[in-house]
Amino acid sequence: QVQLVESGGGTVQAGDSLRLSCVASGHTFSTYAMGWFRQDPGMTRSFVAAHDWDGATYYADFVKGRFTISRDNAKSTVYLQMNSLKPEDTAVYYCALRGAGLPPAYHNRDYAYEYWGQGTPVTVSS
Repeated sequence: QVQLVESGGGTVQAGDSLRLSCVASGHTFSTYAMGWFRQDPGMTRSFVAAHDWDGATYYADFVKGRFTISRDNAKSTVYLQMNSLKPEDTAVYYCALRGAGLPPAYHNRDYAYEYWGQGTPVTVSS
């Protein structure tokens, strides 16, 4: 059974940094993509960043230049380094895994990912 466990969320002030981690266990995929999405209360889940099996990375426009996604395949872990945080970054951040490479232009579609973590909350105060 595939499990994703996020960590690293918390409460910070605007301008601060956080690094989220997501460990994937219970899978045997040789090529897989991992991504981060976020959800504000009462809002739909939105794409943040993705890291495909071949090293390709994708970002939502609103995080480009501030967030960096990285991955350690040996540890089946994906990271999201978040710098220059803003109050509008406040959300629950979810890790997702697709047990294959990402089809073209599908990196930002939540239905492209089969497995999801429970989420880690991030609160940025002004």
